[in-house]
Amino acid sequence: MSTSALRTAMVPIARQMRAYFAPVNRATETPTIFDPAGGAFVLNVPPSPWIDLGWIEHFERSHSTPTDVVRSGGRSLGTTQFRGPLEARVDFNFVEWGKLQMALACGSEHMNVLAPMSGGTPSPSGATPAPGISVMPGSTASELIFGSGAASAFPVGSLIAVDVDYQQQTGYVGSGIAAAYVSSAAAVKWDPNYVRRVTFNVGRVAEVTANSVLLSQPLPGGAPANGASVQKVVAFVDREGGSFFQEWSGLFVAEEESGGRVCFYYPRLSPNPGTQTNESGAREQLVDVAKPLAAISLKASFVALPFTDTNDGQTVLCYRSYFPASAAAAY
Repeated sequence: MSTSALRTAMVPIARQMRAYFAPVNRATETPTIFDPAGGAFVLNVPPSPWIDLGWIEHFERSHSTPTDVVRSGGRSLGTTQFRGPLEARVDFNFVEWGKLQMALACGSEHMNVLAPMSGGTPSPSGATPAPGISVMPGSTASELIFGSGAASAFPVGSLIAVDVDYQQQTGYVGSGIAAAYVSSAAAVKWDPNYVRRVTFNVGRVAEVTANSVLLSQPLPGGAPANGASVQKVVAFVDREGGSFFQEWSGLFVAEEESGGRVCFYYPRLSPNPGTQTNESGAREQLVDVAKPLAAISLKASFVALPFTDTNDGQTVLCYRSYFPASAAAAY
């Protein structure tokens, strides 16, 4: 078979781009690694801790890393190149809405609106909530065990937040995933529910047994910590402003229809919506479905932060991987 007959398999053709995010360890700034040599990345069942955030639109990568030339001699001839400060960005629209999609589009603390108690003090980020119910030892990321009869408080379909009480600690809070940074205990005051207000350990109840609830998806922050409690979540809310910056590892996959798969991996992405490339600075976009109906998509914009490659010590922002189609030419 001639080489030209094989070249048609060298053009990657994809329907849409798909987004996956995984937490960065904020204490050590260690990202979640995507290893292209680590076997097939199954899009519908991504390996933990990667979270599937669905299809995205208007995906755009850009960089503004300058390069210049060292010149020498009487005619100032170029002798070598060098790179200036590294900078790269990613912009796109989330088609689907969820807690993490909202948090990434917002960029700061993202909050769970906990079910309120009767007579609680109103607040734009959620009124005083009803007390949490303690989780028993033996609970996992997929099954939460309670004392006798307590599981009935969370019927099938309930959204729940699972985390520890706030106990006046400072620093990053949130089990498994840093959800906020508390610089002063006085700011959070007496609220024992604060960690559950911001935690990413949120799930949907799929089944209720005599003393436990089973979740439709494992908790992204992992099994409940000792002393964790559960509260119902009635909504999600984010805010313009706040001092906390989210940071996640991002993987964007052009699922192959033919010609191979293309992946863009950013070890460290921080939402940076204040400098979005769209001229209006819009945070949401209406997309006509069939007038007067329109879908609402979330605009997201990120700046890439540096990562040191362990194979050669180079400082990088992004990796682009190509998995050629079967029998495609190498070049």
